Amino acid sequence: MMEGVCRYDLSAIKRSLELAETLASVSLMTSPAAKRRLQARSVELGLRPGQPYEPPRELLLYLVRMGSFTSSIKIDNEDSQDKDLDFEPKTSVQQLLDYCQKHNNQCQTSLIHRTFSTIPYDPKNVENNVVRVLQWNVLSQALGQNNDKFDLCPPEALEWKRRRCHMLEEILRHNPDIICLQEVDHFDFLSRALATQSYSGVFVPKPDSPCVYIKDNNGPDGCAIFYKNNKFDLLEKHEKILQVWTVHSNQVSLLLILKDKCSGNELCVSTTHLKARKGALLSTLRNEQGKDLLEFISSHTGERPTVICGDFNAEPIEPVYNTMCSYPSLPLDSAYKVSGSEPPYTSWKIRGGEGEVMHTIDYIFYTKQKLTVSAILNMPTEKDVGENRVPSFSYPSDHFSLVSDFHFNKQSYTS
Repeated sequence: MMEGVCRYDLSAIKRSLELAETLASVSLMTSPAAKRRLQARSVELGLRPGQPYEPPRELLLYLVRMGSFTSSIKIDNEDSQDKDLDFEPKTSVQQLLDYCQKHNNQCQTSLIHRTFSTIPYDPKNVENNVVRVLQWNVLSQALGQNNDKFDLCPPEALEWKRRRCHMLEEILRHNPDIICLQEVDHFDFLSRALATQSYSGVFVPKPDSPCVYIKDNNGPDGCAIFYKNNKFDLLEKHEKILQVWTVHSNQVSLLLILKDKCSGNELCVSTTHLKARKGALLSTLRNEQGKDLLEFISSHTGERPTVICGDFNAEPIEPVYNTMCSYPSLPLDSAYKVSGSEPPYTSWKIRGGEGEVMHTIDYIFYTKQKLTVSAILNMPTEKDVGENRVPSFSYPSDHFSLVSDFHFNKQSYTS
């Protein structure tokens, strides 16, 4: 029996949760019939019309503490699956990709086509130097191959030796200055490969990664940030296990303070990966994680321009999105929203038992008073994605990368 929850009637909780899930789904509709159903469910739950459902606190705390596969046997492995690669210290991008492909032993298909959109801005108000930031959930190898049930993706497309080539290519073809990644469970490979292109990186694992409960894993997954060490100096590094009502969750955040070697501008960059899955319960947890994330970042960023990247596992209608964009001491906006709206999707997949899922859950937030967006990377077209969606032979993750070009506003903080 759950500690602290035993005094509740679990069947009653289950009925309430089922009703809450219905409440959450119909609240997205705007038709009169949907509103009547919403009101009926609210009455059934004993709520006033429009009052949000709040699950029992003890149940939420139990879910926060709960690991991903705590009923399974933990299999601790080191990050060692890429020892077949020995990278030269300095090499061109094409030489690096050719070297990885040589160790693939399978045919390589072309990556999905991507294009950029330029965003109008006043050049008189910004500095000339551009900082390009890439955000991407790269898809954990252990989870993608063994747990995520991408039934329409050919098994060969999920083989790590194939995926690591495309993963590198997707990152390097956009030539980012800063790279924020989630679900990284092959940091050794990325660190050594990207070092050939003058990147340095930092990694923080999840405290109870689901990867380590899967056979033949390569160690825990987590978040990573890479930056061009010929452009930036690393001033500070901070990491945090995100909390929900002071209880540690299984999600983390990583934060770096970088200094531009030429301009002297300092930039705070953070990345995170919030709790997954749909429903009122998880939406509540994500919102609390978002609040803790903002407090953590605010305690370190000072007056610096700030960029926050991540897989928030929340569409723009969820509370955490509004939380991110309405924090008083850290005024943020979404880089992609500058174009008029968020993209129609940042993840498009088909899973067994779940069906087709197309949603926007990945974001690049930034301090709009200190930074200006000048370009963003568009999502690929449906035709380019393909009928079986992603991952696929043409793309190594179920999430698409986001890229934004930033200029420092002339009033921005400098050292």
